[in-house]
Amino acid sequence: MSAVSLTVNGKAVTADIDPRTLLVQYLRDTLRLTGTHVGCDTSQCGACVVHLDGEAIKACTVLAVQCNGRSVTTIEGLAAGGDLHPMQAAFREHHGLQCGYCTPGMIMTAVDLVRRKGNALDEHTIRHELEGNICRCTGYHNIVKAIAAGAEAMTSEPQKVAAE
Repeated sequence: MSAVSLTVNGKAVTADIDPRTLLVQYLRDTLRLTGTHVGCDTSQCGACVVHLDGEAIKACTVLAVQCNGRSVTTIEGLAAGGDLHPMQAAFREHHGLQCGYCTPGMIMTAVDLVRRKGNALDEHTIRHELEGNICRCTGYHNIVKAIAAGAEAMTSEPQKVAAE
């Protein structure tokens, strides 16, 4: 067993885990944060995207012990109090989902996209940046609209950090 200590959604967590435990397994099985999904086990689908020290990563490709001393934000940590993050609200308003399985990864990717590329995102940029995220239900039209609206909404609201 290996000891791991990290901050998840603003809260310090510590556990003794098998050193082979993937971050996605640690989040889902140990911490019971089930918003981060496992969709493919091959890092192709993006359902497991979380933020590690503020940057989007696929949690199925990182060992939990590699995150020792670092900060992880999951979909559960985006909302502040009872208020959805602007990107979450945009997905709801623009129906950027169908079954919802890919939605947490799409939202986490979108928030990172805005961090990296800014708030004025065109359709081509959004579609290109979503190449690592797969939605099996939609044609991405509403997802793209939701991300554009969420990006715009993020300019008018202060950036929210993980709930503490």
